[in-house]
Amino acid sequence: MRPFKAYLIEQKDGKTVAGFTQLSEDQLDPGEVTIRITHSSVNYKDALAATGAGRIIRRYPCVGGIDMAGTVAKSSDARFREGDSVIATSYDIGVAHHGGYAEYGRVPADWVVPLPEGLSLHDAMALGTAGYTAALAVVRMEENGLKPANGRVVVSGATGGVGSIAVDILSRLGYDVVALTGKESQADYLTNLGAKEVMLRSSLDLSKIKPLEKTLWAGAVDNLGGEVLAWMASNMKQNGVIASIGLAASMSLNTTVAPFILRGASLLGIDSGYTAMPLRRKVWERLAGDMRPAHLTGMTRTVKLADLPTVFDEYIKGQAHGRVVVDCAG
Repeated sequence: MRPFKAYLIEQKDGKTVAGFTQLSEDQLDPGEVTIRITHSSVNYKDALAATGAGRIIRRYPCVGGIDMAGTVAKSSDARFREGDSVIATSYDIGVAHHGGYAEYGRVPADWVVPLPEGLSLHDAMALGTAGYTAALAVVRMEENGLKPANGRVVVSGATGGVGSIAVDILSRLGYDVVALTGKESQADYLTNLGAKEVMLRSSLDLSKIKPLEKTLWAGAVDNLGGEVLAWMASNMKQNGVIASIGLAASMSLNTTVAPFILRGASLLGIDSGYTAMPLRRKVWERLAGDMRPAHLTGMTRTVKLADLPTVFDEYIKGQAHGRVVVDCAG
């Protein structure tokens, strides 16, 4: 294998430094499957890692990118053969194991998912961890009783990668979706994804959240945490279901037990990082089938690997919307 290009994140003098370098095969991390990476993606977590804005990286140096998709170049595991199209996301990828911002990656076979029929490698990364997380949230909510007939579902952080895909998936499955956003200028974007209503965060009074408010939501997908999640909990209908996905606003949660013991609401933590493989494969199969977002192409743009560093600032400043695919093969 020739030396290949990779976006390496290092720490020097206590500061995060990231840039392109050349790596050789013997510098790849241990694993049974070597992947010729064709595509990766950009997630909020990637931006935090690459810029040092968040304490994401657990081992330096580390090639960034928590997602990768491509074809098997080498495999010592009988489940995968040379030429197979595969996906690898989450686990330690891009934080403690060299990630997807490179032309090659090597990972444990137990982290690898065969590309589901009906998905291209590009579309798999248009979904990426964001799409997988959104779909996992919906699957978990359905397992806990959520149905379209139960009532409206609210999605916070709706213009982000997870939020956009959650709005699209829920709408496709027949739910009445309310998109909660701080970006009034993106109302048409959210409506086009299938939101029945767009609600602005500025319309909420989050300074006085009662233990129980008016019953509004049968389901909620929260990307923000903090006061918005507390507000969602207080407005849940009887037996409502909340999927807690992110902490873009805050890690804190100041609420009461009232919604959970008086209305039977459920708060589900969505861990996309270490999902057991049978469920992981089930979710990816559904993303290629009934959960495939109808507007995936319209919410996605593609950048070359060389242009990757120009994208991170959008995420840090809260200006990003939709999904970004990274073309690693040129």
